[in-house]
Amino acid sequence: MGTRDVILDAAAEVMAERGLANVTTRQIARAAGFTEAALYKHFTNKADLLVAVIRERSPGFTQLAQALKGDNSLLDDLTAAARAAIDFYRAGFPMLASIFADPGTLAAHKGELRRQGAGPHMANQAVAAYLRAQQEAGRVRRDADVTAAAGLLLGACFQHAFLSHMSAPGHDDDGEAAASFARTLLESLTD
Repeated sequence: MGTRDVILDAAAEVMAERGLANVTTRQIARAAGFTEAALYKHFTNKADLLVAVIRERSPGFTQLAQALKGDNSLLDDLTAAARAAIDFYRAGFPMLASIFADPGTLAAHKGELRRQGAGPHMANQAVAAYLRAQQEAGRVRRDADVTAAAGLLLGACFQHAFLSHMSAPGHDDDGEAAASFARTLLESLTD
């Protein structure tokens, strides 16, 4: 495993434990067993490191893209996308929640997302593009608002993941919730 991968693994662990706003690049480098200079050879700043952790170490990120390839039924694809989104949001809360308490960290993160052409809106765009393709194929009603549908699906997943952090153990089953969200959404999208 190369230096970059070791740093990403350490960053994912430390950020999940302490939250992004509460951790320094020095602490991340120390956890990885490297100097801060080694960290900066691979990442321009803490915000760049966070984006890399989200892209490369967050569960659900690649699964969401895989689900939206359209290889299965509409219900199966949307259920898989919802499950991936739940996993992604659940894993992200511990890292990301603290950035809202620190305006400087939030501004740096938003700037890095813009610089890399990334951000949470990309998931909505991906789901909407998938639904638009399904609309063109005749599997989704022509008059369906696919942008709103994407927001509804991912919003439900976001809330489910949030509530799981705030609820007692035994909160709703993720797979069951994902399937329910997909079924409910499809009722409004298909004839």
